Amino acid sequence: MRKTSYLSLALLVIFSGLSARSLAEADGTVLAQKVYDRPDGRDVTTKSTMVLESKRHKRRYRTLYTYRMDTNEGETRSLIRFTEPADITDTGMLTLDNPGQESSQWVYLPALDRARRIASSRKGGHFVGSDLYYEDLQKRDVNKDHHRILGEGKVGKIVTTKLESIPVDPDNSAYSKRISWIHAKTLIPLKVDYFNAYSEQPVKRLKVTKIKKIQGYWTVLDSSMTDLDDDKQTRMITETIRYDQELPEKLFSRQALSDTQLEDAFRP
Repeated sequence: MRKTSYLSLALLVIFSGLSARSLAEADGTVLAQKVYDRPDGRDVTTKSTMVLESKRHKRRYRTLYTYRMDTNEGETRSLIRFTEPADITDTGMLTLDNPGQESSQWVYLPALDRARRIASSRKGGHFVGSDLYYEDLQKRDVNKDHHRILGEGKVGKIVTTKLESIPVDPDNSAYSKRISWIHAKTLIPLKVDYFNAYSEQPVKRLKVTKIKKIQGYWTVLDSSMTDLDDDKQTRMITETIRYDQELPEKLFSRQALSDTQLEDAFRP
């Protein structure tokens, strides 16, 4: 009788643990989907300053415009265009994120006057010498990762939910794991730690330092990506932003990538 009780108790503990983990994973996927679906306008245009900082170089500033739109088919299209300084003027990048497919990216280099496609194997390549990887500029599908809630965590004094995301296919990401601190009210990750397969400690960290509701949408206005190994940082400061201008689809094409005049009417 006592052995039966011990066995029942052991099974209860085992299945309770499994149920708790399954619940954390189910809740994690739900939360990840909410973050993915967070209202952020049908389209948006921004003017921003990119600040590059490191111990080895003077602080460098770049001016850029970004354009993003969501299509009725669920595709997200984005265009980044630099306007200053002179050595990077007109450099641009086009990203097409299709649900259930690999993202497609092209970089336009004015010196060569052509757009070059970014190979999927270069997800971990640095975008124009910044601390942002090409992957960081993609909108990653929820189903590409296993998600699990780790509990609560604080970013400063703000209580957040910690969400762990591990790629289903290790070859599908430059990272082996991401841990995000999700702000419940805005569904914005206020901090994200990025890991690779060779380190138990994060190798990069994203921190959001300013958010504001603009035209009814919670918006990140100041954030930084830090390379924790090299102590370098790329800061993004949004100066002007406009939502829902009805951006045309032709703005997000390879032709538009090499023709900056198509953007003039939509710059904030």
